[in-house]
Amino acid sequence: MAYTFLPSFVVLYNAANPDMALKPAGIQKVNYNVLTWKVNDSAKADFKQKKVNASMAGDGFDDRILRAKADWRTANIYNAGERTALTAKEITQKDDTLFFTYPANDRFVLTAMLITSTKPYPLLKYTFKALQPGYYSVGYTGAPVTGRDKAASIWQPLIWQEKRIPDAAYCTPAFMATLPATMVYDGTHTIGVLAAAEELPFQPLPLLNNSRFGVSLLNEEKQLQPQLYAPLPGGYLSHLPPGASFDFSLYLVTEANNITGTYEAIARQLFGFGNYRRNDIASLNTALDNMVDYALSPYAWFIDSLKGCAYSTDVPGAVKNVSSLNPLELALVRDDSIMFEKRAYPLMEFMLSREKFLFSLDSTQKIQSPSRKLKGPIAPLSELVALYNVFGRKNGFYLQMAHKEYNTTRVRNMDDQEQGRNWINAMMLYKATGDKRYLQTAIMGADKYLQQRIRTPQTTFNDPLQGSYFFWPTFTGRWIEFLQLYELTGDRKYLTAAHEGGRQYCQFTWMCPRVPDSLVTVNKGGKAPMYWYLRSKGHKQMYYPEEKAPAWRLSEIGLTPESSGTATGHRGIFMANYAPWMLRLGYYTRDTFLVQVAKAAIIGRYRNFPGYHINTERTTAYEKPDFPLHVHTDQSVNSFHYNHIMPMASMLLDYLVTDAFVRSAGRIDFPSEYIEGYAYLQNKMYGMQKGKFYDEQNVQLWMPARLLRIDNTELNYMAARKGDRLLLAFTNQSNQPVTAKGVLNPAWVTTGRKSQIQCFTGKQKPVLKDSSFSVQVDANGITAIAITGVHAKSHFQERLLSTEAGCPNDYIKLDAGNAHALLFQIGAYDRRLYVYLEDDDNKYRQVSMTYKTQDGKEQQLIDKAYPYEFTVPVPAGAPVTFQLSLENVNGQVEKSNSVGLGIKTR
Repeated sequence: MAYTFLPSFVVLYNAANPDMALKPAGIQKVNYNVLTWKVNDSAKADFKQKKVNASMAGDGFDDRILRAKADWRTANIYNAGERTALTAKEITQKDDTLFFTYPANDRFVLTAMLITSTKPYPLLKYTFKALQPGYYSVGYTGAPVTGRDKAASIWQPLIWQEKRIPDAAYCTPAFMATLPATMVYDGTHTIGVLAAAEELPFQPLPLLNNSRFGVSLLNEEKQLQPQLYAPLPGGYLSHLPPGASFDFSLYLVTEANNITGTYEAIARQLFGFGNYRRNDIASLNTALDNMVDYALSPYAWFIDSLKGCAYSTDVPGAVKNVSSLNPLELALVRDDSIMFEKRAYPLMEFMLSREKFLFSLDSTQKIQSPSRKLKGPIAPLSELVALYNVFGRKNGFYLQMAHKEYNTTRVRNMDDQEQGRNWINAMMLYKATGDKRYLQTAIMGADKYLQQRIRTPQTTFNDPLQGSYFFWPTFTGRWIEFLQLYELTGDRKYLTAAHEGGRQYCQFTWMCPRVPDSLVTVNKGGKAPMYWYLRSKGHKQMYYPEEKAPAWRLSEIGLTPESSGTATGHRGIFMANYAPWMLRLGYYTRDTFLVQVAKAAIIGRYRNFPGYHINTERTTAYEKPDFPLHVHTDQSVNSFHYNHIMPMASMLLDYLVTDAFVRSAGRIDFPSEYIEGYAYLQNKMYGMQKGKFYDEQNVQLWMPARLLRIDNTELNYMAARKGDRLLLAFTNQSNQPVTAKGVLNPAWVTTGRKSQIQCFTGKQKPVLKDSSFSVQVDANGITAIAITGVHAKSHFQERLLSTEAGCPNDYIKLDAGNAHALLFQIGAYDRRLYVYLEDDDNKYRQVSMTYKTQDGKEQQLIDKAYPYEFTVPVPAGAPVTFQLSLENVNGQVEKSNSVGLGIKTR
């Protein structure tokens, strides 16, 4: 089929600065900022600024955008200036080039040419010369027009996919375009316009104030027509004095592929995307070890009294947690009792008792809608069943709570209401109970959702499983959950659904600007970039040596902006929790694009927790091992959300395990639970069940801190144990073969005279000498070995996983204080009684608990400040009785009945 691109342009002119500015659009259910311009004609003032409430504040929410004065503005690019439409009056050809001449105009001269032989698409170049001073924008408007009913799908960055057609002729500025294009797919071909890579330079970091162009999709008749405007009206380089000129190049795209396929083709062919990253600065294991150390340090700002991670970057005085499964996984896989005691167990109590992820004692705090109530569980149903499974299904209250959550609705984060009864939760209940009725419900619900959400291109933002649209997972359908349902059932229709969602998710990952093969000077003058938001909060300047770094290491390619509502300031976030899922999905579907996007998001970016995002300038500050080791107000390069530290560590662990799974073609495989968290913080949790390692079955994943020292940073490793065998898989992250020396840490593993090495991959025969050995790993390959005859010094992990007898009466609700009491059976490691009150300091000023265990000795605990909660150890197999004494605000005392838990019944 032939498509005709015409040599048609429009010139927008403003004598005075049209004051281009981003403003919050009033798109139903979506937080998103769009370009707008001042207008003098009320008939063109078609933009109605969305009113935002007090909860929309904090890092990423820019008051200069959200709360600036409303005035007469337009968001329609065709109203952004006085319009002059131009059609070529003369066309000449020389060899492979067409030359276009346009009618004379008193204000400007426009010339253009089309080079037809450029690959992969024809290249249109134009030169604009101003004859009169003013603010100019040149729009290419000659692409084919497609009727709304003829389009199979569309794309305009950042939020318009499938058939969600913009409600106005919005113009996406260059710095908000993951690829600088808009596209329409008619069922056979994708057509579009695309800025040449040279028009979006690597340096400086793309921002609004250096955006040379914007892309649009709707024409004045509201039909679909990819367009490009350069420069932007009132934007960078748009003010031209007489005699000044502006040059620009763009491609005219026609691709016999759908939009996600075209997205990949453009990314690869014109922007150089591929397997472009390697470890270089440190292995992922080193980064994980450093990150876990940091998570337990004072710099990680965990507030013990509130059982949570400080959230003062956004909400002063508040704490916010993501999931108890992140630290629990780290404690379990890394054999780390300190991580369990300091982080995992407190978060287990928090997730069962609090009403929302964001907890603040300040009842007047409105930012991001926190709660001070203990009306849990805040843990999503998936977390409740994961905890039930992790602890050997011995704590019945988890399952009891999960069933209750399945039949209720709850607001956990911000103001989004979640329905408990859905196919995803039914799938999780099946995993916990084995009850096939839940599986049938999950399949029926998934099939319905598949039909209405995946197989039917969306025309509105109205996903039945989403209350609002902000973080990227809300835009693409539940592809991560479809992937899990595929793994559970083996039904490939769910894999196909996951694949489609994963491909769409890639459109939120940066594929531009193109990475130059050069060094970039960063930290000029010895100063790190300072994030404007933290400057406004009084944070201090950070200092790092001026140095040169390869451009690829500084690139955001493979990362996403944070969200639709904060993409203007959070260009690339390091929390790429999608990467392990994408890696696994790419393996199942043989999609190398997904595999390479996953790698690009994770590999070679940091040696420790890197903070949240790339924002103002390129820098190596994030790479430094000591980058996070500062108090809060000394951090100013980017924002620190302390509740992200452990989810990021889980993300790295998930990536290490998944990478071994993929490179071994599934011969290394470990069962998992689901860390749902909130927003985009989803990952698999490992370590609670044994898996396989090539020929070895019933293998325990075991990756304690600094288990190995390897002399080549390009090798990552994962480790497991079985009896006297230590199993190691090395994955080479570089494009070159690697030979490296490994040394076992004697604090964790000791060898003997009969210790030797068995290789599962290739023909090499590594030799063990004392505790050291050498391995060879092919480029982008895997080498797997077993070291036999060793003693692995596991202590905490075995006790936590040991299954002790459970007790049927491990939970009770009391009328006094609306108290809840839970008796935790934590494997063979410990038993604990946890009691918390829903009633707060508006009713009581002090609460005490008197308790007795098996020895009959009575003890008392007093809590004089809300939240009122108690934790006491309980001997193995022993019952515990307790009574609460509550002093109300008037000084009167009331007592609960004496209550017993852990009492065996016939």
